[in-house]
Amino acid sequence: MSIVCELELNRNKEVFEFDKIAKQSNGSVLLSVGKAVVMASVVSEFDNPVSENFTPLTVQYVEKTYASAKIPGGFIKRESKPSEFETLTSRLIDRSLRPLFPQGYVYPTTITVIVLSVDPELDLQVLALNAASAALYTSNLPVKKSISGVRIAKLENEFVVNPTMSELKNSTLDLYIAGSKSELLMIEMKSISTDEMVESSIDEFSKIHNINDMDENELINAIQLAQDSLNDTNTTYEKSFESACKEMEEVTLLEKNISDDLLVFVRENYSLNIKEAIKVMAKKERTSALKDVAVLISKLDSMINDEVEFSDIYEAVSIVKKDIVRKMTVLEGIRADGRGIKDVRPISIDINLLPSAHSSCLFTRGETQALVVATLGGPKDGQMYEVLASKTPLTENFMVHYNFPGFSVGEAKPMLGVSRRELGHGNLGKRALESSIDNDFTDTVRLVSEILESNGSSSMATVCGGSLALKAAGVPVHSLVAGVAMGAMFEDDKYAILTDIMGLEDHDGDMDFKVAGTFDGITALQMDIKLGGISLEFLKEALLQAKEGRTHILNIMEEEATTVVPSDALPMMEQFKIDPSKVFSVIGKAGSVIREIIEKFEVAIDIDKDGGNVKVTGTNRDMLNGAVEHIKTISSNAKGFVKKEQLNFEKLYDLDSIHNGKVLRITDFGAFVELPKGGEGLLHISKISKQRVNNVSDILSENQMIEVKVLKVSKDRIELAHPSF
Repeated sequence: MSIVCELELNRNKEVFEFDKIAKQSNGSVLLSVGKAVVMASVVSEFDNPVSENFTPLTVQYVEKTYASAKIPGGFIKRESKPSEFETLTSRLIDRSLRPLFPQGYVYPTTITVIVLSVDPELDLQVLALNAASAALYTSNLPVKKSISGVRIAKLENEFVVNPTMSELKNSTLDLYIAGSKSELLMIEMKSISTDEMVESSIDEFSKIHNINDMDENELINAIQLAQDSLNDTNTTYEKSFESACKEMEEVTLLEKNISDDLLVFVRENYSLNIKEAIKVMAKKERTSALKDVAVLISKLDSMINDEVEFSDIYEAVSIVKKDIVRKMTVLEGIRADGRGIKDVRPISIDINLLPSAHSSCLFTRGETQALVVATLGGPKDGQMYEVLASKTPLTENFMVHYNFPGFSVGEAKPMLGVSRRELGHGNLGKRALESSIDNDFTDTVRLVSEILESNGSSSMATVCGGSLALKAAGVPVHSLVAGVAMGAMFEDDKYAILTDIMGLEDHDGDMDFKVAGTFDGITALQMDIKLGGISLEFLKEALLQAKEGRTHILNIMEEEATTVVPSDALPMMEQFKIDPSKVFSVIGKAGSVIREIIEKFEVAIDIDKDGGNVKVTGTNRDMLNGAVEHIKTISSNAKGFVKKEQLNFEKLYDLDSIHNGKVLRITDFGAFVELPKGGEGLLHISKISKQRVNNVSDILSENQMIEVKVLKVSKDRIELAHPSF
């Protein structure tokens, strides 16, 4: 018999049904909120532990198109490869739930979340995490802590908890936090820029860009609000789900019992060797330096008993290494590579080193190197994609694609498909840079970040190089954006916050905290906590220290940006305005005129039919200028006509009145005739003559003057006929 929990939470009624579906799972739930229905199941193989000391957790978030009454697009009518949103949501759930598993839990575990019905106004990422956590919390796995997700928006300078999707579209903040009653486990944030339209004259508008980079103190206030919400939600969940919780399975946690004697022996006799290995590890993320020390001990030291396994020696060396790194950093303020805790590694920047690319930037910080390349396209060159809640495809006009080949860390492996990590880092880069682009820029930009070398935060190198590549490509940005990766180490009652962490510090530290932003504030943030949780005061200190590092990097970037020489491959562009009433003359019948201009001058043309704004781009200056002059000549010589919606035809034309008009264009079903008092009317093929007309072109031609009678008139439409009707 199923157990039902009905809760009034998060601005909605939430219904959790346990033991209703997927009953052979270790834990499952059906979550219904509004029209949305999400199922989650947890399965763990207790009889199949892995030998390595890690938790083999797999998270799958799946959207079914039937959930929004759609058939999958494309040739194959079946859900196949996960979308980018599905992959990112799977990663988000994984990062939130993985810290809950106890150390030494080595049983293959899969958490599956499937969207069965969608509500366009509800946040699927919040629902998915809450369902997954509920299934895990009530299962028989050794996880007895509820976590949940909360999203914070900012509308009209007020924070809103768990906004609707419509509210989120108008928000200047998108802050997603996962946590328990008292602990923050994962944070993702981006600022969102908005446009405010200001009328400057009767026919002309200008756009003012509002910069919404989030101030550190304001962000702390938003996180505090989220923490309060998480406390209320998880307290309610744990109390309400108590009757649905299964009895915990007795499982054996894998423990590496390294003898104290072995640890003391390694520490007293090989600390110098380990310190030398640490110096090598500080310069290279993947290295065998530590393993070499373990090999040395196992082969040369007579004090080691033959019965001691090499894995135990290596584990002892790793423990001593971690202890040395952490104590040296926290107690002495000296890091593995000799830096102080606030020091940023040396930075070098090389802009536009690729002559055939629209722009490029080679950004190197220490042993991390990103080559970021920008390519520009027109508004129609964006990436089309589908989302579950939308009936029509959407278009992405700003793309950040991040690639992490094996050679960047010295690994001999081929480049295959895009991994979850690559999608996640690319998404972080996009969130960091997107709000820096002026909103009136509607063209397509693709940034590709090739990580050529990695030892700590290649995603933040992508942000720095990407911002400079945008600037070098002539994309209108209100400011440069820099990113810095922060870390932390805690030893007893002391701690150290580290700026610009390397791979070694990420591995041995307690926090991975990436912050990107401008001089004015934060544009994106991502935090994963390896501890039980952190205080808001500590988070504030980390944010302020990150600001120091970000400012240091931005000063270097600003200096380099002043020396940029545009790439010869960069398309040239001219923008101007013509009378909106003459746009059709430039376009021509069925686009014939504009196609001729494009082919003759080898340019691309984008025309705003309503506003008359024209943008012409090309690679040859003379051809570009020729196209611009040609368009201006056509528009200046053309006779404009007033738009229908600007006239009230009922006041201009009487029924049965006769007028002389000019045939503007001919179609299969009739002709459109320009009338003397403004506007145009339709002369239908059946009203051209009393005799049957098979082909309009046999009777009429464009620019021909004819006599017509007003047959019918409404506020915005005129029907014409031959005077004989």
